[in-house]
Order: sequence, then C-alpha cells, then structure tokens
Amino acid sequence: MLTGLGSGLVGDFIGDRSAHGGDDQAVYAYSREDLDQWGSRLGRELPSGSFGENLTTVGLDVNGARIGETWRIGAELELEVTGPRVPCATFRGWMDRRGWLREFTLAVVPGAYLRVLAPGEVRAGDAVVVLYRPTDAPTVADEFRAEMGISSSDPGS
Repeated sequence: MLTGLGSGLVGDFIGDRSAHGGDDQAVYAYSREDLDQWGSRLGRELPSGSFGENLTTVGLDVNGARIGETWRIGAELELEVTGPRVPCATFRGWMDRRGWLREFTLAVVPGAYLRVLAPGEVRAGDAVVVLYRPTDAPTVADEFRAEMGISSSDPGS
C-alpha cells in the first residue's frame, strides 16, 4: 500500500509504475559532478535530468550517502535516502550506447532514491543539508555493489 505521493515531484511522470516510483523511490538524486564525469567519458554534454533524476545536487557525494540519511532542502522539504538506482532498459534506451547498462553498473555511481518525510518547495540553488547520517548503515554505493553482485575488486568500481 502506498501512503505517499508515489512521486515526490508535482508533475513528475513515471512510465512503469510496476518497477519505479512509490514511497521509497519518490525522488531520484544524482550529482552534477558525476554527470560531468560521465559527459567527459561519453564525449557529450549531459544537462541536469539526463539520467532521469529529478534532483541534481552540487557539492554532495550522493553515492557516499548512507541508507537512512536525511536531508533538508529549502525551508521545509525533508528526504530520506532509501537506496541506489538500479539501471533499467528504459535508461539504456535514453543513453543509446552499446553496453551502457554494464558500463554504468561497473562505475558504481548509481545515484540515490529518496522518500519524502516532509513535503516542501525546492528552488534551484537551494542547499542540501544533511540532518542525520547513520554511522552503521551502508552507503548508496555499498548497497548498489551488494544488489548488483559487484565486488570492490571488479574493474571500474
């Protein structure tokens, strides 16, 4: 049973609700720094939103965030990190690059899904403040490695 908005962003479109969305995937965050690294690697500019994220951060290690970590953005919005993004066929289609899912997976920079704890408005340039960071929880990258069966000795990780 869903108790939240199912999407954390007013007007957000979720094409496949059987695999995406819901309370634990209400917001997808990806860092501008990681997008820029991918842009260099791919030889093309990647504007914010290129990976389907609806929150592009600056100066925040999204993949180093811990599961259960809470963020405040703006005056009211509070989000909780719930897990990594697992790449899908739709994402492969957007990128239109042979071997993309494997390349993205082995890089271990998946970005994070978050649930909305307290709704609020977000404006470009709003700071992300970490309110709580559990010390004993895995990071987004650690959880991604575990879910995808990637060891830290795999190439690209």
